[in-house]
Amino acid sequence: MRDSGIAAALGAAVLFGLSTPFAKALVASMPPLLLAGLMYAGSGLGLLAVMLVRTAIAGRRAITWPRGPDVLWLLGAIAFGGALGPYLLMVGLQGTDAATASLILNLEGVFTALLAWFVFKENFDRRIAFGMALIVGGGAVLSLGSTVRGGGVMAPLAIAGACLAWGIDNNLTRKVSLHDAMAVACIKGLVAGPISVALALGAGEHLPPAIGAMEAGALGFVGYGLSLTLFVFALRNLGTARTSAYFSLAPFIGAALAVALGAPMTLPLLAAGSLMAIGIWLHLRERHGHLHRHDRLTHEHAHIHDLHHRHEHPPDWDGTEPHTHAHTHEPLVHEHPHYPDSHHRHEH
Repeated sequence: MRDSGIAAALGAAVLFGLSTPFAKALVASMPPLLLAGLMYAGSGLGLLAVMLVRTAIAGRRAITWPRGPDVLWLLGAIAFGGALGPYLLMVGLQGTDAATASLILNLEGVFTALLAWFVFKENFDRRIAFGMALIVGGGAVLSLGSTVRGGGVMAPLAIAGACLAWGIDNNLTRKVSLHDAMAVACIKGLVAGPISVALALGAGEHLPPAIGAMEAGALGFVGYGLSLTLFVFALRNLGTARTSAYFSLAPFIGAALAVALGAPMTLPLLAAGSLMAIGIWLHLRERHGHLHRHDRLTHEHAHIHDLHHRHEHPPDWDGTEPHTHAHTHEPLVHEHPHYPDSHHRHEH
């Protein structure tokens, strides 16, 4: 499951990173916040279409939706990441140049990891912390373009506040990551998209021509929707901090694509790539195992009958795996290599 989680996190970074150069082309014709809103809305609508097809083929039981307390976690994630974060970013961009904003935005990975480690009690060691620092440092080097100008503290603080909001969003989303990843990403897009569009219109912006809105929506489906689906899947299997570390490669991937399309190779790009490569190597080398206890837990999600899913089924079960149903994990104490996935959220 770790390997599939890593692949999903890297896939999310690739899709988001590759979408950045195309988003930069669109941002010339519409404001950033409006573009983000249209991309979020496009991601939600696109994923909804895919889920309707999935339901028609496999039935409604193929998708597990957040319910009960999980709905509150998801609403909290949307409130911080889909409403407060974009609003603070809009406020900050009004008084900050692009170089400063790019540098400050690296704080999202820092805040995500710190919250995961010290608030949500996700385990880590010095290797993981140092690897995270190198990856974030690579992003910081990559964003150092023009000279950062001074211009007061309120605008940079607003952008830092946006990063904190997105860090909270990432940690709250992990709480619902056992549910269908595409369903979680779809809900976030359908809610966060209109919120960002409304914020942009409230600030005096105007909707673009229909073709521009469609281009933004299509790009959002790939760069936000499919990327976020993979991100949520990675949260389930790797935990928040590690997923955020792998996803922090996205700016480097976008810059590498720009070079492939004709942009010059720069020393900061080479330095950033080196730092990120070492950081990823440290994460890939992680080996964590100890005696731990699983408490009794009843929940519902897609699963196979692995080490942590040994339960009985009614006689009419057809043997299909993976499958979805409510099931109970009995108390279990054992030792094996593991990561802070959705079934290993224990203290150390």
